[in-house]
Amino acid sequence: MNTTPDTAESGTGGGGPGDRLRIAYSPCPNDTFVFHAWAHGLVPEAPPLDVTFADIDVTNGMAERGELDVLKVSYAVLPWVLDEYALLPCGGALGRGCGPLVLTREPGADLTGRTVAVPGERSTAYLLFRLWAAAEVPDGVGRIVVLPFHEIMPAVRDGRVDAGLVIHEARFTYQDYGLHKLADMGEHWESRTGLPIPLGAIIAKRSLGKERLHALAEAARASVRMAWDDPDASRGYVLAHAQEMDPAVADQHIGLYVNEFTADLGEQGYAAVRGLLTRAAAEGLVPPLAADALAF
Repeated sequence: MNTTPDTAESGTGGGGPGDRLRIAYSPCPNDTFVFHAWAHGLVPEAPPLDVTFADIDVTNGMAERGELDVLKVSYAVLPWVLDEYALLPCGGALGRGCGPLVLTREPGADLTGRTVAVPGERSTAYLLFRLWAAAEVPDGVGRIVVLPFHEIMPAVRDGRVDAGLVIHEARFTYQDYGLHKLADMGEHWESRTGLPIPLGAIIAKRSLGKERLHALAEAARASVRMAWDDPDASRGYVLAHAQEMDPAVADQHIGLYVNEFTADLGEQGYAAVRGLLTRAAAEGLVPPLAADALAF
């Protein structure tokens, strides 16, 4: 995984070297689709980007250390970083029918005392899993193992862990590994709240100032709309970073995770984010949010 700036793919317009923004997002199709236009200098007036590709667990850590100007992170990490970063109202991943899955080798497995692989202890997937497990596995799961998301299904298939919590395109490919869906964290969340599922957020340094933060949000929104207007323009960029993913799976991935909430969180989106973090705080899983913590 590339975790260094990929300046060859950075934009070329929008100002001098001092104006360049350091941004990190994943090589997953939804992120490369969303940021293609901006990263290639196609968004008018948007600052050029120095892009770092990294798994979500890595970008969460970057945010906690205050690294980079703009980051794609898990919503679950927000309570630890909102003093330094502001949540942008666009560019992220939030939707319906797109929740993380718990996979096992055998259908209907009991997770009590079992080893479960997760994509990060500060990931939204793990936070949703903990809320689910509190209700559905009352005696508790066993050991939690953190693995990069693309290593989780092979680990379950090969018996190195008893179950895996998967995200991204795994919902389309897990049957290829001979695995079974034990539970859908999104279904559990939606059935209890009626709200969409918050997954990944775009955050930016508050020190950039409110005027520039609003300009960044507009750049992200414009990049999303340009991707929708001409999906073929980003295809090479998406597939080049999609880790040998089948193009049809990449298209499914984009179709599921890039939606109206990517262009603007809106009232429902903000309600979902606050609802998740408020419920998690009530369970003692994250620090409580200040009343204005999500304000932009």
